[in-house]
Amino acid sequence: MILPIYAYGQAVLRKEAVDIGPDYPNLKELIDNMWETMYHAEGIGLAAPQIGLSIRLFLIDTTLLDRDDEEENKEQNKEQKGIKQAFINAEVIEENGKEWAYEEGCLSIPDVRGDVDRPETVTLRYMDENFEEHVQTFTGMNARVIQHEYDHIDGVLFIEHLKPIKKRLVKRKLEHIRKGKIDVDYKMKFAINK
Repeated sequence: MILPIYAYGQAVLRKEAVDIGPDYPNLKELIDNMWETMYHAEGIGLAAPQIGLSIRLFLIDTTLLDRDDEEENKEQNKEQKGIKQAFINAEVIEENGKEWAYEEGCLSIPDVRGDVDRPETVTLRYMDENFEEHVQTFTGMNARVIQHEYDHIDGVLFIEHLKPIKKRLVKRKLEHIRKGKIDVDYKMKFAINK
């Protein structure tokens, strides 16, 4: 089932999310619905706060980037494959490597994009869908998408990482999103009804 994505301005997007246990109600169905919602909105990542749930759950599918960049970056793709994975109760153990800028966007903040500097590697401790614990290091685009989604479960939006001048430039757009004065091709739930 496709769920509405919570738009900029919704309080749940600014809350630090809580851990869940294997007994969380209808978890498999929730994860399936999140995948369906993300693909419908043409995203590569989605965190539970973006669908109104303040829990430490997010998923990413960077294999979609492999397909987009196949011809452009064949060599890079050999070194690093995209991943499709759900992360539960994730905890960053370490971020390191050189910071690099890349233009990011967010399904909760449509039509706003901007360069964000992030470290090139991140090591996470997390549970998979079967609540088996993993400690794993991710690099490159996988690390970036994980860091973006991880920010969501900490109540942080990518716009907080933008340079001050860019923040001023997008201020009006953010207010329009908060008020629902934007057209998107997927269901959204706005802080203020249109």
